[in-house]
This record gives sequence, structure tokens and C-alpha cells, in this order.
Amino acid sequence: MKTILLIEDNSDIRENTCEILELAGYNVVTAENGKVGVEKALAAKPDLVICDIMMPVLDGYGVLHIFSRNPTLAGTPFIFLTAKTERSEFRKGMELGADDYLTKPFDESELLSAIEGRLKRFEQLDQTRTDYDLKSNGLEAFLDDAQTKLESLSADRKVHTIPKKQYIYAEGDQPLRLYFVKSGKIKTIKTNADGKEFITGIYEEGSFFGYLALLENREYTDSAVALEDSQLHYIPKEDFQQLLSGNRSVSQEFIRLLAGHVAEREQQLLTMAVRITAAAGSGYATTPVHLRGRTGHQVLAGRPGIDGGDGYRIPYSHAERIQTGRAD
Repeated sequence: MKTILLIEDNSDIRENTCEILELAGYNVVTAENGKVGVEKALAAKPDLVICDIMMPVLDGYGVLHIFSRNPTLAGTPFIFLTAKTERSEFRKGMELGADDYLTKPFDESELLSAIEGRLKRFEQLDQTRTDYDLKSNGLEAFLDDAQTKLESLSADRKVHTIPKKQYIYAEGDQPLRLYFVKSGKIKTIKTNADGKEFITGIYEEGSFFGYLALLENREYTDSAVALEDSQLHYIPKEDFQQLLSGNRSVSQEFIRLLAGHVAEREQQLLTMAVRITAAAGSGYATTPVHLRGRTGHQVLAGRPGIDGGDGYRIPYSHAERIQTGRAD
């Protein structure tokens, strides 16, 4: 039995819609506002969400934004309910990644048809989803597929050869691109106050590096050097931002590739990526964030309220607290 999360602040609409869905054979979980809805979704992932837009505490746009940036909830079919008929409202919802739109009042057949259509479509997408192997031209295949949805992506797929011991970027440089190791091995190093160097990460074939500075919009806090003759793909900063925010399905897959399909790292990167597409909130995280390279070497430990050095500041908005499961 499919589970539908119904988020609606109007009690009459919520109860009537819930009754229709239950009679149609769905298991229905209800919530009176967006915050409660997200909390219930985190407790038990629904198969589809029906969500009002104008609500207290957290509106429908905020709910969709949190869903799209949470690895557990991302990709859940999402239908907006609204009393507004303005084209601008419709466009805003679709740009954020909504799958359908129902204008109140709606009849029973319209509601059930929209739900059935979305569920069938997402079942088909799951069956045809591509698994990109980054060690076997997977990056090129992903970028080719992404370009069909993001026409502004650069068509340049040039491979850059980096000789052993050559620096790729230095501590204090401004980040201009994301790096992908097609072959070879790269190390990142940091220099302490005594002039001694220590390794902060090792990146081998099929790894991305240099993305933390792009996500944080800050200078590099370490340097990258080729440990052996290597080949790199460069992804320009503008393309990096497009891949993260230009299309929901592309963004979700890109985050999975960046994180190496490690769920914990996906959550960390998604939390950081929120700040590229939304206004930063107030307050700071209260626990360290640890990101590790593909080989298991510790790359960076973030401590709240620290800029540079071993840590970096992590804005922790109300939406991010919900997204990562923290309760107020």
C-alpha cells in the first residue's frame, strides 16, 4: 500500500482529502503545517507528498526545498495544492522541482488522476535510472545527460595532463573550478605555523576534489599536488553551480557522485549546498563536520564559528536543522 503525506493547514480540506485518499486505497499521513510534515517524512518516508503552499511555520516552498536537499527525501513525487491561480506562482513551484499542481477547489477524479500519474512516472524513472561508473567514463556520460537538461553547461570535455609534483592550486588561491581525477593520484597538503606540511587528503582515479572551497565560497585552505603523472577534468565554477541548482534530478545525481554514494557524506554536502541556492540563516552548527576522502584519509574537520585553519563556519538555519533531523 502506497503512503501519501498530506500537508494542509485547513482542517476541513485536510480531513476531506484524507478520506478520499483512504477510500482509494492509500495509507495517509496528515500534517497541519510544513514543519510537522517534514518531521513526519523524516520519521517514515512517504511514497508521494501533497502539500499546500500558504501555511504557517513553514510554507510549501520551504518544504519542497528541504525535501530536495535531503538524501532520504529527495526524489519523492511532490504535488502542490494552492488557491492561487497566478502563472507566476505556478512557475515558481515548477522551478523549485514540484511534479504537479492542483488548484483548489479540485474534484476527486482530478486528485486521484494526478497521484496515479506521478506514482507511475517515478516507478518508470527508478527502473531506467543510470548508474554512472566514475572509473569508466561515467563523468562524461553524466555531463552529456545533464547537458540535455542544462543547456548552459560548457561543452568542453578537455583532459588536462598534470606531471608529477606539479601544483594544481595553492593555499590562499580563489577556487575557479571543480577537479576530477581521470587517472593518477593527487594529494592535498597544508602548511602549519612552523612551515611543516601534512597531508589532508589523497584522491585517486574516479575522485572529485576542490569542491569544499566552491561550496563555502572561500579561498583554498590547502594546496593540491600531483603525486604521480595524472589526468584531470576541469569543471568550471559556473557549471558546478548549475549542476547543484539548475535541475532537481541533475542536482541529486551530482551530489551522489560527489559523495561517492556514501550516504553520510551526501547529507553533509547537501547541507552545505543549501547555502548556494538559499539565503543563509542565523546561528551555527554545534557539532563538527568530518569529510573523508575516498581512501579514508581525513580531509577536513569543521568547528563552529571558526574561519580558516582546521575549520570553517557552518550557518545552521531553521530549515537546515529540520533537514538534518535536529529538533528545535
